[in-house]
Amino acid sequence: MEIRLLKFQEVDFDKYYSLVSNDDIMAQITERAFLYNEAKISFQKLITRNEKHDEFGSYKIFDYLDETFVGLGHLTLSEDKSSEAEIGYMLLPEYWGQGYGSATAKKLVEMAKPLDIKFLTAIIDPENIPSRKILSNLGFISQKVCEIDGLPGEILSKNL
Repeated sequence: MEIRLLKFQEVDFDKYYSLVSNDDIMAQITERAFLYNEAKISFQKLITRNEKHDEFGSYKIFDYLDETFVGLGHLTLSEDKSSEAEIGYMLLPEYWGQGYGSATAKKLVEMAKPLDIKFLTAIIDPENIPSRKILSNLGFISQKVCEIDGLPGEILSKNL
């Protein structure tokens, strides 16, 4: 499974909205889909973060062979510690269980290695067994299950 990652740009709102407006996807993230105006605000924040760094940000995930849009992956630098970053991804449901999550997580970890990142985290819904398996296979270890912004969360981490 090969994927290609390209940073989200202003013209990509429709792709972003196809993810965050999907109830099935967002059930694992915020427990509800974003309304259009919420998505617009969130997307502008994403674009602003993307402009801050060349290497860090939110990326469109494409299937390498046919250029099909599959989802979003992010590598986000910690605002507090420059040697720490977070990875995450969300995929359109029709691509679940096909290896895109594993390929994306692996590529994000590889992207972090040459950037002086020493510690990666990933936050998942504790009931998202497929994501836990993907991250565990990459060497992430569960640090704690807790409430994050009022929602159930599990923090996994990996030393690079």
